[in-house]
Amino acid sequence: MNAGGETVLVVGGGGREHALCWKLAQSPEVGTVLCAPGNAGTGTEPGVENVPVQDDDLPGLVALARDRKVDLVVIGPERPLVMGLTDELEKAGIAVFGPSKAAAELEGSKAYSKGLMKRAGVPTAAFETFTNAHAAADWISGRSEQALVVKADGLAAGKGVIVCDTRDEAMDAVRRVLADREFGEAGARAVVEEKLVGEEASVLAIVDGATIVPLPAAQDHKAAHDGDRGPNTGGMGAYSPARLVHERRMQQVVEQVLIPTVHRMQRDGRPFRGILYAGLMFTRRGPMVLEFNARFGDPEVQPLLMRMSSDLYPLLKAAAAGKLEDAAPPTWDDRAAVCVVMASEGYPGDYETGKTIRGLPEAADLPDTEVFHAGTKFGTPDADGREQVVTAGGRVLGVTALGEDVTDAKRRAYEAVRRIRWEGAWCRTDIADKGR
Repeated sequence: MNAGGETVLVVGGGGREHALCWKLAQSPEVGTVLCAPGNAGTGTEPGVENVPVQDDDLPGLVALARDRKVDLVVIGPERPLVMGLTDELEKAGIAVFGPSKAAAELEGSKAYSKGLMKRAGVPTAAFETFTNAHAAADWISGRSEQALVVKADGLAAGKGVIVCDTRDEAMDAVRRVLADREFGEAGARAVVEEKLVGEEASVLAIVDGATIVPLPAAQDHKAAHDGDRGPNTGGMGAYSPARLVHERRMQQVVEQVLIPTVHRMQRDGRPFRGILYAGLMFTRRGPMVLEFNARFGDPEVQPLLMRMSSDLYPLLKAAAAGKLEDAAPPTWDDRAAVCVVMASEGYPGDYETGKTIRGLPEAADLPDTEVFHAGTKFGTPDADGREQVVTAGGRVLGVTALGEDVTDAKRRAYEAVRRIRWEGAWCRTDIADKGR
């Protein structure tokens, strides 16, 4: 970090943003990292300053970037991207890493995303789009018994996907999405698609509208409980590298998914600049896209940044300027990294907040281990005047460790998990078992 270096604003307050702040603060080109609104982890991260502006306050964020003479804004969550924060910052002459509102529709609308894949020839599941529950139910009832997936069209915090093994389950799912509006306005439309069978992995790439820099593959764990059982969550853990995506498969993903998507968006007048995240199912027919996201994955970014041995900042700055081809490619630690998410009791359903977290310093003492905060805030100081960290969300911490291989990284991550405690804390116990 350079005392006279550039100022970066990271927008968001979750585990992804803590990891980004941690990595950007290490850059010799960066002097100050601001995080809006941040959390208790970013608030204690060396070189990082929390600023109390919410990530959906677009005018406030533009004013903050202008007032603090920010050199680059890095947008973490999907919501401000879909709301058009990139467009507002660019109007104010402020450099920003993140797609425009039009390009972020790739994540903001599953119907748009599936249509784009169809036009671009990107392999994905067969699908239909509906706005009416009765029409969707009629279509489902006219099909042979087949496993289907029902998706709310809009943003639903990673929870608007219902996997259905029977026709009755699918008809119930479209009722929940389109009639009952279980996911609010995100369910104004629904995509119903065939259920793909295979193993999942994520490939993220830094894109500047034309040039694509793929990052190593990671594997997320969406289901709440061990053995991939239970409801979908925002992600209960991740690891990298993913043995599933060997060199030949990565080449397939680049050629069949990333390149045609980026080129199609250019032709459609929606050039994509930011992180293109492909959620993939590796099937007997090859890699097929489950979904696209328009930002770093959380918790995939935690193990990815732990493994990145080069400077992240020049890459993001070059991509924002449309000059990614001039940037040095990233380099990577050969070791593996595993992130285990510790969550509040009740998540992904209702949960309580304000539980005091203990053991954070003891976990931080372990070598090659970082505890990235997601749902935390500062509580009332203790009797000795020391600041207390309390829970403030469902996913609370992303405990991340490097190891010689995936097995070693898992062991180290869970060793740190065992040092941390609060009332109702829980986690999956099988993160990264697929990678061993």
